[in-house]
Amino acid sequence: MSKQLVNPARIPDLFRKQFELCRVAAGETVVLLTDGSTRRDYVQAAQVAAEDLGASVYELGISTSPAWLHIGVDVIGKAKGLMEALCAADLICVFHPPNFAGWQKRVREAGARVLSIGDSPDVLARLISPPGLKEAVQHASALWGKAREIRLLSDAGTDLSWRRGEFKVKEQYGFAELPGRFDAWGAGHITNFPDEGSANGVVVLSPGDMWILPYIRAIESPVRLEVRDGFIRSVEGGLDAKAFRYWLDSNKRSPDDLDPYAVSHLGVGLHPGGHWDQIMRHGNNFDELHIMARVFKGNFLFSTGPNTDMGGKRDTKGHIDTPMCDCTVLLDGEPLMERGRFLDEKLNVPPAR
Repeated sequence: MSKQLVNPARIPDLFRKQFELCRVAAGETVVLLTDGSTRRDYVQAAQVAAEDLGASVYELGISTSPAWLHIGVDVIGKAKGLMEALCAADLICVFHPPNFAGWQKRVREAGARVLSIGDSPDVLARLISPPGLKEAVQHASALWGKAREIRLLSDAGTDLSWRRGEFKVKEQYGFAELPGRFDAWGAGHITNFPDEGSANGVVVLSPGDMWILPYIRAIESPVRLEVRDGFIRSVEGGLDAKAFRYWLDSNKRSPDDLDPYAVSHLGVGLHPGGHWDQIMRHGNNFDELHIMARVFKGNFLFSTGPNTDMGGKRDTKGHIDTPMCDCTVLLDGEPLMERGRFLDEKLNVPPAR
């Protein structure tokens, strides 16, 4: 395994740069929502950075460490006053992925900004949002948001089509600077849920594609998914296909529950600092791959399960994230991406120096 390259003494400076992107200012309140697995050097670095910028900073520690393999976990519970405290904050730093969690929706509705921090210092340093990334993400979001029919193709045999317009496009460019905004340090991608029941076709996961949830691994054998009316109807292949079925079946609420097999968020990564081969460099290490695999430039993120994150009603824990390589994406018949390469130069952000 590769050793950590960032000098621990540089971590407070990283947090200060990140907080400046988040517009932390004098008089604001920053809350650090921690758990038993949170790195103490991150807590200390965040405290120093927030104080240097004139903010008041507090740590709220929860008693359990959320299982990162499951999304939408309620970490707040019924603690008196805790939700009120979070809603009164200006910025909440949470040190686990709070995706699909009801509490973060509530605090954002109250005006708090939420920043997820869950990766190694090397990844945080490499993926701190470079100039132009926010604009590229917003441009991709605008193009995606205008489309009504989207088609995904690959030389491996993928041919999936769906309608969109029921759900807003989610933009993540790596920092939370506006009231009510959620983002993740290191992000640089867009995602969007297809209209309910509209996805049809075939998805083929190929060797070199990845799983980030629930299994941190590279796909080693082809997995063929047949999709009809928004749900995966068959899963064919070897070991990876067997694991795919096993995970989704294990999250069924009843034998006829199809929600884990629903097509969930779909989108593309735009971050120029992302590495496709991060898993080759570091192995199956979630701290190195959690955000990197989702955002590397030109990947297509295919997922299954819930859609509550943007207003849907499907809250299953049967969530799989699979970043795919070398895909072509058509928006109303016009190519956005060909074999993993963006055609619009506004989407090609220069790497940070």
